[in-house]
Formats: sequence, C-alpha cells, structure tokens
Amino acid sequence: MDLLTCPKCEAKWIDGQHYWHTGKLGDPHDLAGLVCNNYGDETCINPVKGSDSGDTWERRAAFLDKISEEDQ
Repeated sequence: MDLLTCPKCEAKWIDGQHYWHTGKLGDPHDLAGLVCNNYGDETCINPVKGSDSGDTWERRAAFLDKISEEDQ
C-alpha cells in the first residue's frame, strides 16, 4: 500500500486515490478548488493543484444562493 500525506493540509492519497481528512473518498480537483489553490504552497502534493475543474467555495455559494432563491 502506498500512502502519501500532504505536509500542508494533511490530505491523504492511498494507492493514488485521494481521501478527505474524514476518511471519505475524495476528488483531487475538488481539493484543489477548495483548499490547495487558495492555501497550498510549494509543499502541496496534490498533483492537480491549480485545476479549476472541481468544486470551489464560489460554486458552493452560488448553489446555496440558487436554492435560497427557489425557496422564496
């Protein structure tokens, strides 16, 4: 088993698959958009750091705004 842990955010990759700190299966593109692109540094080990194809805080906020508008 190959285990890698990011020294910056402690994200885990087990046999090349990203897992969130909670242990749930993750997506490295979402991790990049939510964490690495904003808070990562040169120690970040996410192979897709810089990707904008995953989830971001802006996309999450827009989704919540849309749901809120639909409820009114």
